[in-house]
Order: sequence, then structure tokens, then C-alpha cells
Amino acid sequence: MACVRIYRGKWVVDWRDENKKRHIDPVDTEAEGHRRLAEIKESDCKAPVKQTFKEYGEWWLENCAKGNIKDSTYEEYDRVLRIHLYPAFGSKKIPKISRKMVRELIAAKKRDGLSQSSIRNILAPMRGMYNQAIEDDDVQRNPAARMGKFNKKEGGKPPINPLTREEVQTMLDKAETDYAHYYPLFLCAPRAGLREGELIALKGIDMDFNGRFIDVQRNCSRGKITTPKNGKTRRVDMSKKLAAVLNDLLSRKRAAVLRKELEKPAGERRDAATVVNEVMEDWLFTTPEIMAKPKVVGRKPKPRGGTQLDPSNLRKMFYKLLTAAKLRRVRFHDLRHTFASLLIQQGEGLAYIKEQMGHSSIKVTVDIYGHLVPGGNRQAVDKLDERVAVTEDKDAATA
Repeated sequence: MACVRIYRGKWVVDWRDENKKRHIDPVDTEAEGHRRLAEIKESDCKAPVKQTFKEYGEWWLENCAKGNIKDSTYEEYDRVLRIHLYPAFGSKKIPKISRKMVRELIAAKKRDGLSQSSIRNILAPMRGMYNQAIEDDDVQRNPAARMGKFNKKEGGKPPINPLTREEVQTMLDKAETDYAHYYPLFLCAPRAGLREGELIALKGIDMDFNGRFIDVQRNCSRGKITTPKNGKTRRVDMSKKLAAVLNDLLSRKRAAVLRKELEKPAGERRDAATVVNEVMEDWLFTTPEIMAKPKVVGRKPKPRGGTQLDPSNLRKMFYKLLTAAKLRRVRFHDLRHTFASLLIQQGEGLAYIKEQMGHSSIKVTVDIYGHLVPGGNRQAVDKLDERVAVTEDKDAATA
């Protein structure tokens, strides 16, 4: 008969599976033992799976995760399993891994200096594996579920660090004069709030100058083009200044390629529409084109550059700009926060900002930017006074 008892000084669940094989599962407390026993009885004492964590992880990654998550997420899960989870749990049977073991893993990673988000990313594929195993009736519980309370960051979330309106203007003035090639990008970042990868993945066809919006359809992540975060495309409004600058950028690109086409012999030239479409399908922001010195004397120099931006090189250029403009150092991502904070200062609602930023929910927007809303609480209580005043007026009219 299945029961919860003390065995060799520890609480255990003593039970037999459908094949009459006896199992003695250690638990931390008597209460946990009774919960475990209830799960076992609910599963009709089904025999536990014999796969190890590594065997099941490899099967899950190939048959469940692949094709259902973004390529970048798949690569991250594969890396996390190999580097962090297989060394800790790889040889253990799937049902034998307990919440205590997961807590110990979290504590070990904290001691190693890993951040809260890194530890959360480590647990993500593990939760997915066990959720699948529960759905397939292979296990009864997920030891990696609801572990957030053991992975709290000391001191809370780091504050966002947006630039002020004056700092943005100083940065843009310097970019326009000393970093003219990158000026349209450095203008787009704080004026549209796009993520770094979304900026790099923009194309000319994403611009709608009549409707004055940017159609954000792509993201560059780990060198690959994928969908934006959360898998959702969105439309971001353009200011008049931004629309004019980006329109001028595309006009100059079209004019340049048409001039190059005219340099070809008449029989090799493509029609103008084909050349222009090629420009619109190309990356909006690219590396500068330079004339490379020929290795052989007498040969014409060939242009080099005009390729997709590298995120690391873009950040280096951004830090150079900040230094040249004598501004404090902030992350490139803080230009996105700058966009939201300036909108809030102008009195825009969080619902509109949520749509422009592409957040998965309004809660994300409130959590990040809610504290920036000026006088939000005072406005709320003032509305209560207005309601009382209206009631008093009605009573006076009735009398």
C-alpha cells in the first residue's frame, strides 16, 4: 500500500507502480510527501519514464522545440542545456529531479556571478521539457516551475537611463556634422523607439511616407533575420523630421545606384524600375561605402562597404558619438527608453506608447515606464473631487 513514512531518518513516498515495482522517493517534508503521493495515485501509479535528463532534453529539443520557437531561441536553449543543465542533471532520471535540486542549481549559478536574467534563461528550456512531459503523462510535476522567488535580484531592477530632450538634441547635432552617414539611424532610434536589431533589419520597403509610419517586420538577432520580439509586427509613427530625413536618405540611395547603372555600357544597363526596387529591398541603414585601394597598380579602385550593419560595431560608433558630443555614456538600448520617456513627458498615454514600443502587454509598459508619468496619482485623486462637485450641483438644482 502506498504511503508516506520515515525511512532511514528521511521522509519518503513508498509505492509500487503498475508493474509492481517498488519505489522509494525521498521528499523534503511530510506535506510534500502527501502531495507527491496524491500525484502518483492520480496517475494510476504509472511507472516513471526511464530516460535521463539529457536523453529527454535531446528528444524534446529536436521533436518539440524545433520549428515551434524562433531559431535564435532554439540556439539559446541548445547552448543552455549543454553548458548549464546537462552537467547538473544530465545523468539523472527525469522523475528523480526535485525542486530542491533546482534551488541548489540557482544558488550555484548565483555564486558563479550569473545575473537574474541569465538564470531565468537557464531554467526556461527545463520548464518547457517538464511541461511537455506532464502533457504526455510521463511525470506528474515540474520541478522548475514557479522558481522566481528563489531567483530574485538584490536591489530590484536596474533603473532605465534615458537621455533628456536637450541631450538628444546635442547628440543629433554632433551626429549630423561629424557622423553624417549614421545621422539618419541615430535620429530614428530616439524618434521611433525601435530595438537595435529592428533598426538594423529595416528596409526601404518598410517606409510609408504618405501614412508617415514605419512597418516593423523584422529583427536581426545573433546575425540572423527573424521576426520582431514576441513574433508581432507593428506600425510605428514617424515625426515629420524623421520622415523627411529617411525620405532624403532613400532618394540619395536611388540616385547613386542609377548613376552607377548609367556608367555601364548601354547593352548591360537594367531598367530604372528594377534598380530602384533593388534599393528598396536592400537594408535602409548600411556601412559607409569607401573606395578600397587596388592591390595591383593601374587598376581602378573598387567601392567597399554598403553592407548590413554589425550590432557590435554600431554600438562602438554610438559610444564614439557620445564621447565626441561630451555626453554621459548610456547603452544604445537607452535610446529606446528615451523615445518612451519623452512621449510620457509630453502627456501621451501608456496605451499608445505600448503599441509604438511593441510590448507584449500594457503591464510591461507600466512596469518599465509607469513611474515616469508626471503627477499621475494627483490627477487620479483630483478626479474624485470633480465627481463630488457634480453631485453637489445636482442636489442644489433639485432643492
